[in-house]
This record gives sequence, C-alpha cells and structure tokens, in this order.
Amino acid sequence: FSLKELHGIFPWLVESIFGSLDGIIVGWNLRCLQGRTNPNEYSVALDFLDPSGPMMKLVYKLQAEEYRYDFPVSYLPGPVKASIQEQVLPECSLYHNKVQFPSSGGLGLNLALNPFEYYMFYFAISLITQKNSPVTHHVSPSNSAYFILVDTYLKCFLPTEGSVLPPPSSNPGGAIPSPTPRSPAVPFSSYGMHHTSLLKRHIAHQPSVNADPASQEIWRSETLLQIFVEMWLHHYSLEMYQKMQSPHVKLEVLHYRLSISSKHHGSPAQSSYQALHAYQESFKPTEEHVLVVRLLVKHLHAFSNSLKPEPLSPSAHSHTASPLEEFKRVVIPRFVQEKLYIFLQHCFGHWPLDASFRAVLEMWLSYLQPWRYAPEKPPQSTEPLPRSVSEKWAAFIQENLLMYTKLFVGFLNRALRTDLVSPKNALMVFRVAKVFAQPNLAEMILKGEQLFLEPELVIPHRQHRLFMSPTLGGSFLSSRSPAVTDASFKVKSHVYSLEGQDFQYKQMFGTEVRNLVLKLAQLICQAQQTAKSISDHSAETMASQSFFSWFRFTPSEMNGSYTGNDLDEIGQDSIKKTDEYLEKALEYLCQIFKLSEAQLTQMMMKCGTAQDENGKKQLPDCIASENGLILTPLGRYQIINGLRRFEVQYQGDTELQPIRSYENAALVRLLFRFSSVLNERFADQMEVLCSREDFLGRLCRYHLTNPQLVQKIRYSPVVRDRTSLNWGPRISLRFLASYRTLISLLMIYFLASWFYIGPVGCTFIILIGYFLYAVVMTFFFEGWKPHEH
Repeated sequence: FSLKELHGIFPWLVESIFGSLDGIIVGWNLRCLQGRTNPNEYSVALDFLDPSGPMMKLVYKLQAEEYRYDFPVSYLPGPVKASIQEQVLPECSLYHNKVQFPSSGGLGLNLALNPFEYYMFYFAISLITQKNSPVTHHVSPSNSAYFILVDTYLKCFLPTEGSVLPPPSSNPGGAIPSPTPRSPAVPFSSYGMHHTSLLKRHIAHQPSVNADPASQEIWRSETLLQIFVEMWLHHYSLEMYQKMQSPHVKLEVLHYRLSISSKHHGSPAQSSYQALHAYQESFKPTEEHVLVVRLLVKHLHAFSNSLKPEPLSPSAHSHTASPLEEFKRVVIPRFVQEKLYIFLQHCFGHWPLDASFRAVLEMWLSYLQPWRYAPEKPPQSTEPLPRSVSEKWAAFIQENLLMYTKLFVGFLNRALRTDLVSPKNALMVFRVAKVFAQPNLAEMILKGEQLFLEPELVIPHRQHRLFMSPTLGGSFLSSRSPAVTDASFKVKSHVYSLEGQDFQYKQMFGTEVRNLVLKLAQLICQAQQTAKSISDHSAETMASQSFFSWFRFTPSEMNGSYTGNDLDEIGQDSIKKTDEYLEKALEYLCQIFKLSEAQLTQMMMKCGTAQDENGKKQLPDCIASENGLILTPLGRYQIINGLRRFEVQYQGDTELQPIRSYENAALVRLLFRFSSVLNERFADQMEVLCSREDFLGRLCRYHLTNPQLVQKIRYSPVVRDRTSLNWGPRISLRFLASYRTLISLLMIYFLASWFYIGPVGCTFIILIGYFLYAVVMTFFFEGWKPHEH
C-alpha cells in the first residue's frame, strides 16, 4: 500500500489490536491470550507484533515520513492531564513540543505523536484501560501474550548485551531519523527545571551524527522507557508530588498554577484544597499491573548492571562512551526511582490486607536487590551459606535509602494488622525478613542512616535549592553531572528530593521502629501458639468423633465459639509450613535488629501469661476497670483476626436456648411440651430416685440433673427470681430433635430391615444399646470419680 493509505489506516489498526482508550473496544485482548488455551492466535499475535514483525515495520515506514497522530490528553494519567489542561508543562521531556490546541470547534487537547510513540502509548495504556475485559477462564498474567510482548520489547530496546538493533529500512543503507524538534503549538510554562533528552545532549557532543549510528536510535530506548513509566507509575496525586519539594518551591508552584488557571480560563483562583483535589485520581492497580511493573524493574536492573567498567582515563571515557552506555548509567535514578517510590507508597497504604499483596511485596524486594541481576556469578560453595552483599552496592543503598527504611516501616505496620496464622501472610513476613537479613545489608543501611543524620556543617543555608531529584536535572551516577564527593550530601539529596525539606525521618534502627519490631515478634509468638492450638484442636476433634456422639449434644456443640481460619481447610501440612516460616522470620528479625535471647525469653513469657493450664485458651488483651474488662487496641486486633477469644457460652437453661439450625423446630417444641408433662407428673419419684446412694441413684443423678447449671444460676448476678427455676431432676428429650439423630435412627431402621427385624425389635435394640451406654457413662463420671454434688 502507499504511505498515504497506510497513514489513514494506522490509527484504526492500532485501536483494533489494543482496544479503545475508553475500554469499549476490547481489541485482541492480549492480556487474556495464552498459548495454552489458544496456541494458534497466541503465536500469530506475537509474530505480528514482534519488534521485527510486520506491525513494527509499518511503524518505521510511517516514521520515515514524520507523520503525526493525535492522542487525547484526557486519557493521560491524572497528574499529567491536569497539568497540561492548566497549560503548565510537565517536566518529563516526553510531552515537550507535542501538545496541540484544538482547532476552532474542536474538543479537548491532544498530543501530536510520531508513529512509534503513538503505537507504544496505546500498547502501554491498554494495561490500564482494559482491566475490566471479560475473562472466561483462569488466566496466568505471566504467561499472557501482553506480558511476553513487554519482555520482548524491553530486551530489544534496552538490551543487556550489544546495542539496539537498527530498524528495518526500505532504502538500502538508509536510517530512520530520530524525531526532530518542533516549535510548541501553544506557549507553555514549566514549573521546574526539566532535563533535556539524553539523546539531544549526547548528539550535541558528537562531531557528526552519522559517525555513531547508535546515537540515531537511542531515542527509541528512552521513549519506550518514558512511556512505560508514565503510563504505569505516574498516577499519584499532585499533593503527594508537591510533598516531595521544599516548602518554598511548593508554595511558588501552587500560586503559579492557580494564577495560570485564572488567567487562561477567566475564573477566580481556586482554593488550595480545590487545586489539589483536581489532581486526585482514583488509582487502583491490579495484581497483573504490579507483575508487569516488577518485570520492568528486574529488566532495568539487568540493563543497568550490564554497564561496561569505566576507563581510568577521563579523556578516554568522553570519547568512547556510547549513548547506550550513558543511558544505562542514569536509567534508574533519573527515570524510575521517584515514580516507583510513590507507586510503592500508594500500594503499601491502600492495598487490601490479604495475600494478594504478595505481588507488591515481590516487586519491592526485586528493586531492593540489584545484585541478584548482576552479570557476575556467585562463587560455588558446598555449604548453602547466604551470599553477602558486596560493598560496591553501598552507593545504591544510600541513594535509595527511603526504599529500604521507610517502606520497611510501612510493611511493619501492615504486618501488625494481618493474621499471621495464615500461611500466606506468614510467608510474606518470612520473605521480607530473609531479604533484610542478608549479610552486610543491615550494616550498609545503618551507614546510610548515619550519613543522612550527619550535621550540615558545610552546606549553606539556602543550599536546599541544589537538592534536585534525578528527574529534575541531577543524576547520582552520571559522571557528566557535577562531581559530588560528599556521601552525606548524596543521601540528603535523595531524601529531600523525594520527601521535601520538612520531612521528619524515622530511623529504621531507632527506638520507635525497634518497638514495632518487638510487637511483630510478639505477634509471631502468639501466632505460633495459635497455630499449635488449632492443630491440637483439629486432632482432638478427629479423635473424639464416635458413634454415640451422634446421639447426644456435647458442650462444644451447644456452647462452643471456636473461630477457625484457612488452616482448618488447608490441613496439617500448612500448619507446619506456617510454623517454619514464623520461626525463621523471628530468627532473621533477631539477626537484623540484634535482639538478645533475654528479650525473646521475656517476650515468650509475656505471651504465655494469658494461657490457661492446657495452653490453648487465651484471653484477649484487656484492662480491668470499674465496669469490668475493657479491650485494648491489641485485644481488638486479636479478636478480629481470630488470634484470641473470650469463652462465650450459653449459661441459661439448655431446654430454653434458641432453636439451632441443625434442629427441627416443630420437634423441639413438641418434645419440650412432652418432657414438661413428664417432669411435672413424675417430679417426686425422680427426686426419690436421685437421692438413693446405690447404682440406680448414681445413674439417675448423672442423667436427670445438671449440677453445673445449678451452680451458675445460684451465683449469677443476672438471675433475680430463683424460686421459679426448676433445679431438681428432670427428663430432657431435646436431643431427639437433632437432624443427625433422626438420620441415625432412620439408618438403623433401614439396616435392621435387611435382617428382618421389625420396628419393635429395632426400638428395643436401640433402648438396650442406649442403656448400656448410660451405664458406662455413669461409672465413668459418677463411680470412678468422687461425688461432688
């Protein structure tokens, strides 16, 4: 086809593949397309959208003619959309010289994108806009066509080995030019310093563009990464972003934006609350979204770690460093660090307290461990000892101090509110403790905190203007930035650029956080004891099940308040795993924070004070007052999560308690009336029988009296009129109204019919069997134990 025809069909084709921006058109639904369920469509889609496939060839063909396509600003992430609508230029160079005002009668602002940008914008944003697409079967996000394509594009445009492959060209020996700067279509004002494109800076130092072909193609790598970061991570509110600036800059930005809005729209300046509220966005990332971001983080670590060693001679470096090597040097601090930090903070604060948080946790731990993606191989050893973190990563840890310390405190606060008896929650605590317990890591984090807390002796009073975040022009790793030799200055620059000058830092190894760790260790001990009690309870339940238990109520049935959790459904193996995870997590926490054995022993004793003799029933944490026991916040947490409970039992007359779901209501009422008539008519005779001292008396006392109820009523502060209560012996037939009793009787009659035993004979056998059972129970409870009534 001719370029003109391809130019007209390109937007329709992109929307047909990735779906519409409003989510109405699903497109090819790449997020749900898997090779296991649709192998033919899966392979065809991957081949068609491959970096060297037909679709990308079309993109490069249109790129050569510098065509432009409109992308609505209204579908950009909330902070960027609000900024552009107020005609304030975002600092990201991706939006520079691209914003177009609508023509007369047009609606809304648009970005004028080249074909490569337009294609990647749609590809990246489809992860957000198509989250509600229909799913007819279980989908594994890591096996979907979308996930594989993200990995393929990252490996192609951000290669860890070699250089970026040149795009296919229709002209032999030709090359696709990088986007040319264009004059802005509307005057925009920038509220802060924004860095120029890495490509433009590098080309400015090149004597000839054609001398280095890679300099023409580095723009694809930078554009791809900027689009992925903007679409997937840039969804926090302006309030959170402004919190990362100094108070002076924050005030200036707010006043300037309000004045710009008032000048262009002819409306009075909004209040600060309204201005900040306009930048709020309802952002709820999905688990698939987080998995894709984790893939991006892991690849960027591998990409950055593939940087070639620096030459010793500075002059040699300036002539030999390629644009791709420069890009590797600054890719994480300049493009990712700030937005990923806020993205993680948002997830830590808003994600539900369930096992799905594991995806966020693993993404965070992947960022914290760049050494896992380094090219060097760990030394082979016969002993499986934990690998020590090399000192060469000290700079990375210091320049990402908040990622380690503040988010660790955020995780502690989450862990203190979760049910650690659950195996999945216990696994998450174990994973974090294991990562932070790596040899030498805690020491390097402590060193970073000490550098941050050093007094500012050489920094002038107004030096805070130089604390620039990497996205605002500074680069911690780039040799082209001003040489910074003071390690303390680097750490302060990192913290203040992300949290602002008025930030009150909470030390990870300080007293406050240490107390949180001790609370977590105490909850771990309680969870271990709870898991053990659940295991013992399950074992006892299985062992105590007998045939005759189907015929009588037991105290656990009528009064039990046992609250189980997922361990009851998973089984004993998961209980063992939970205990192993919690035991290792406690061991790792002791290594990280240097907890002594005396502290652990005292904590274990404190956990055991609330247990009774058999070590199973623990009362929630509470304090005594004039009105009785009052739950503490810890006690409320223990009840909500099922860690502890009060023994709430029905203490009234068992004959008058509410009808249960496993009882027949009509039979309960009928049997109660019948037993009441018998008790009234034979009350004197039963009293005489129970007063006898022989075996018959013991038999009647055990089955016709309830001494525990008498004691409870006698000393109860609630019961006023005790004279109207029947304390004497009586007959109770309510157990016959239980559905399982009725089913058992029907089964017995059915089996008896096979042996030609009639109803009368069958009834006689049941009565004889029940009488023998009553005799045995009488001997066990009345004959073999001292009589206390």
